[in-house]
Amino acid sequence: MVKRLALSEVGVAYGKRQILTGISTPDLLGGEVVAVIGPNAAGKSSLFRRIAGMASGAGTVEIVSSAGKAPCYLPQDTAVNAVLTVYESILLARKQGGSWGVGDEELAAIDQALHDLDIAELAFRGLGELSGGQRQLVSIAQTLVRRPEIMLLDEPTSALDLHRQFEVLSLVARLAREKKICVLIAIHDLNQALRIADKVMVLAKGRLVALGPPREIITPALLEEVYGVVARVETGDGEAPFVVVQGSARKASQRARPELAAL
Repeated sequence: MVKRLALSEVGVAYGKRQILTGISTPDLLGGEVVAVIGPNAAGKSSLFRRIAGMASGAGTVEIVSSAGKAPCYLPQDTAVNAVLTVYESILLARKQGGSWGVGDEELAAIDQALHDLDIAELAFRGLGELSGGQRQLVSIAQTLVRRPEIMLLDEPTSALDLHRQFEVLSLVARLAREKKICVLIAIHDLNQALRIADKVMVLAKGRLVALGPPREIITPALLEEVYGVVARVETGDGEAPFVVVQGSARKASQRARPELAAL
């Protein structure tokens, strides 16, 4: 079975405040990494909550997975039970919704997640002893160990240094392709999005601006429209493209029209 996710006219509202409106996508398939990008307050976290069933709103979220398995959602802020060790917290995540018996398969899955994220040395430390970056790695392990088929990762590397970001995002991309997981990942680093994503979904002001291959979507025109920056996208020989920001489009506009600066 090909795992897939599709959105049709999806919206999110909190009370009378409309956050997202009319988000529709083609099928997003297992094996693909979709980077969800856009400025702050564009609605990325609200979209993930809607897909995960934690927020209500208009439209339809269609999910095809084994036995109706729900998406695995990793929010930006995760609660920490300081009493638990790292190993215990990952075990609880693995057993979520299942029996309390612990077999060799569960133990092997936990060991694999600890190994993949290079945090085996943290296994028997308390969660309350960890740094923010270490807790983020543990949260990613808790998500991976649940055998996700559709995975929603909301800024999963925001507390990590550059080396760790590279390793974790490379791991997520590899697992998506090997295990045919449909991954949506909210990320601010456009260069990382260009490096790992099969598609990018661009949100701005609660609406879908663009969706497609990164090299086609992340252009100087889009960066100016959505982010308000003057930038170029460089392409090296055989390498992923990268964004070079040159300045503020809004400031450039004000210099061109000095009467606006006086308002």
